[in-house]
Amino acid sequence: MQTPADRAYPAHWEADVVLRDGGTARIRPITPDDAGRLVAFYEQVSDESKYYRFFAPYPRLSDRDVRRFTHHDYVDRVGLAATVRGEIIATVRYDRIDDDGRPAHTAPTGTGTGDGTGGGTGDGVPQDAAPAGQAEVAFLVQDAHQGRGLASAMLEHVGTVARERGIRRFIAEVLPANTKMIKVFTDAGYSQRRSFEDGSVHLTLDLEPTEASLAVMHAREQRAEGRSVQRLLAPASVAVVGVSRTPGGAGRTVLESLRAAGFTGRTYAVNHALDPSPDRALDLGGAAAFRSVRDVPESVDLAVVAVPAAQVADVVADCGEHGVQGLVVLSADFTRDGQRELVRHARSYGMRVIGPNALGIMNTAPDVRLNATPSPQMPRRGRVGLFTQSGAIGIALLEGLHRRGAGLSTFVSAGNRADVSGNDVLQFWDEDPDTDVALMYLESIGNPRKFTRLAKRISVRKPVVVVKGARHSGSAPPPGHAAPASRTPAATVSSLLRQAGVITVDTVTEQVDAGALLASQPLPAGPRVALLGNTESLSLLTHDACLTDGLRPLPARDLTTAATAGDFREAVREALAETQTDAVVVTAIPGVGEVPVGSLAEALADAASGAEKPLAVVHLAIAGLDEALAARGIPSYPSPERAVRALAHAVRHAAWRRDAQEPGRVPQFDVDEGAAARLVARATRGDGPGEDDPGVRTAHPAAAREARPTTVAAAESGLHRSLPLGQAGTAELLGHYGIAVQPTLPAASADDAVAAARRLGYPVALKTTAPHLRHRADLGGVRLDVASKHQLRRAYADLTSSLGKPAELRPVVQAMAPRGVDTVVRAAVDPSIGAVLSFGLAGAPSELLGDTAHRLVPATDRDVQGLVRSLGAAPLLFGWRGAQPVDTAALEDLLLRVSRLLDDHARIVAVDLEPVVVAPRGLTVLGAAVRVAEPPPRGDLGRRTLPAY
Repeated sequence: MQTPADRAYPAHWEADVVLRDGGTARIRPITPDDAGRLVAFYEQVSDESKYYRFFAPYPRLSDRDVRRFTHHDYVDRVGLAATVRGEIIATVRYDRIDDDGRPAHTAPTGTGTGDGTGGGTGDGVPQDAAPAGQAEVAFLVQDAHQGRGLASAMLEHVGTVARERGIRRFIAEVLPANTKMIKVFTDAGYSQRRSFEDGSVHLTLDLEPTEASLAVMHAREQRAEGRSVQRLLAPASVAVVGVSRTPGGAGRTVLESLRAAGFTGRTYAVNHALDPSPDRALDLGGAAAFRSVRDVPESVDLAVVAVPAAQVADVVADCGEHGVQGLVVLSADFTRDGQRELVRHARSYGMRVIGPNALGIMNTAPDVRLNATPSPQMPRRGRVGLFTQSGAIGIALLEGLHRRGAGLSTFVSAGNRADVSGNDVLQFWDEDPDTDVALMYLESIGNPRKFTRLAKRISVRKPVVVVKGARHSGSAPPPGHAAPASRTPAATVSSLLRQAGVITVDTVTEQVDAGALLASQPLPAGPRVALLGNTESLSLLTHDACLTDGLRPLPARDLTTAATAGDFREAVREALAETQTDAVVVTAIPGVGEVPVGSLAEALADAASGAEKPLAVVHLAIAGLDEALAARGIPSYPSPERAVRALAHAVRHAAWRRDAQEPGRVPQFDVDEGAAARLVARATRGDGPGEDDPGVRTAHPAAAREARPTTVAAAESGLHRSLPLGQAGTAELLGHYGIAVQPTLPAASADDAVAAARRLGYPVALKTTAPHLRHRADLGGVRLDVASKHQLRRAYADLTSSLGKPAELRPVVQAMAPRGVDTVVRAAVDPSIGAVLSFGLAGAPSELLGDTAHRLVPATDRDVQGLVRSLGAAPLLFGWRGAQPVDTAALEDLLLRVSRLLDDHARIVAVDLEPVVVAPRGLTVLGAAVRVAEPPPRGDLGRRTLPAY
């Protein structure tokens, strides 16, 4: 039965979307206030489109039609509209029907009529508590906006709405001649059936997301978002708003930068204080000048806004009315609310925004040559794409790349990234033929889940090198940033980025070093590095740096300080030809004889010509060699450490790519998914097994209350309230997935302890579950290998006399597990990342050092192998210092089962297994806690949408 809350206006369905051509539109529920807009929209639809929609001539909407199409209950009858400038440009609606095709939602009132799709509608009240799971769906797109991907985007949104309201299938009737709409349905990727009945095509779509439908959605998202950035970076015309009459000021400087770069399009200057006389020719800085963008007689693709924040709203309105495609807002001093209003206003006109507080954008393509920044220097043409949130860092990176001879393809400084973000720019670079390497300085990642998905796809072809700023600033986003930052710990984000193939570096200097090598050299096939040079001391430092960064240096070849350019040529050629060499590092200092810089650079370039191995040069005090090498595509460095670190990044990235060729598999287990789902559903409703269940327990109730996922804060985040599953329920749930938990019995007295031990069997462990003593054998809170009731009574007396009363200590008795290595397995759901699987060794050292590894769920067999082996303390699992290796195969099996558990059940938001004792044969889970909650919407399974402002 519908509730008042169901019938309330569903504001969470509102969303901004990027369309196929890069423009934006707003999708929202239709309301009664849309009557006039709906009539105006319908009048602009062609007779042919109306015929396709209603299967008959339908020149105008009657008053009854208008009411029917604007009044909805938002459960059984739903209508969505796409708008630009506040006007409707497309609609979609669904009506729930029963298995016989009749309205399943209302009692007849005499007011409902067919709408041309076979689905009658009415204005009655709901008649059943379990409405049908199918609905008829129909679309109508204004002819002027057809071909922009509106119907596809709206199908995604109405499908998400339908699933939320319990509808699992869409039925559509389409005329055979309406091939465009048939293609929309058939290309969606959903499971579907098609038949031809009574002169129309009858389509049935199952709305459950499939791999095909997700792939279609992501591909459309990539094309649309990439196109929206491409429109900004390759405009045919640019208007600079806020150009002063005299030199100076951001607007005038940008105009001069455009002209100095040789921008191939048209430029206009805008200054609202100019003389409005129409017969006076205006010119500012060599560009035609106007008081407003609206006054420009030709179309304007891009507007660069450099006016005070208080004036930006008027500029946005002028640009929107003139049909400008996008804005670069240099203006600063916006409040968070001001930024939201800026984005809302711009998107209402179909425009995207870079900024505010942006430095600007660049594109070195010969047919564009765009420098829309206050920086007068246009970078040389190259293969590196650069994105930065900080203008100051952007200037530093541009200068660093220029000094290193690494040319630029495109540059975006997004400032506060209120709209266009690093994700959007990644979508553009993905298919940009001019970009081979992506460098990104990020102060916050608003949607890490999407970022890692995009980066993983791109990194198999193009390295992505990221500097993460504000890593230690806590959960709050940097000041002025409108887009929300993830609250996930920085270490977790970095781990997941590396899993996705992202090269993470600590400084912008390291980023430029890596970028220069990756943009000019092939990736190495392995870690073996040949060293040669004219100084043993510099080669020795390089050798040590290789060992520090995990590379394998080969014996260095000393050419002596008397080496000539020809000696270097032959030595490099031989080293690159050696089958045992994966990369070559040359070290050089000024020699005894003067070797011309040009000759040395030419010799090295000649030796490396055609080689499929990277070459890097380290030199000291050889003036002009950097520039000479850069001109020949060879990276050079002022210290061995910097050169080797850049090479190490390339080696690890190459290894990641090789692994990505074989991504691993998700094993299938014999689990009882149905029983687990029923248990979790009951617990989420509050009628499942609770914390006070009697009988055998998996841990003391305090363990469930104290268990918190260390990877993310999702289980207790404000996005959804989570509940502990309860101890008996935890054991039952994990048992459905083949995970056995060692039973634990409470021991409120010595007699209780003895009874518990008799039930479990000796030897046993006596433990306290007090928060400050849990898992702390060093504080005396754990007594192991208690072999008899007499030992148990003595241990109990000693425990309570030295540490406190039983009520405070909350002792428990547990059967002894085989000795092994204590570990911790956790999994939790972060709203922005998704489910994350974590692993570490138990104990204070690992916690203090942050030695925990993370992988995204669902994890593959290769993922969990890397998870176990990536710990700094991993040697303890593999026989460190002669110890017997533990059963890592059993550990990997457990990790895969936990991953499967979270992937199967969206209501499970946290699993905590601590400790897990991994023995030489098998393992034992000694403590477990699970938390459940009603799941939030899963963004990757729903609709494409821009982040909310």
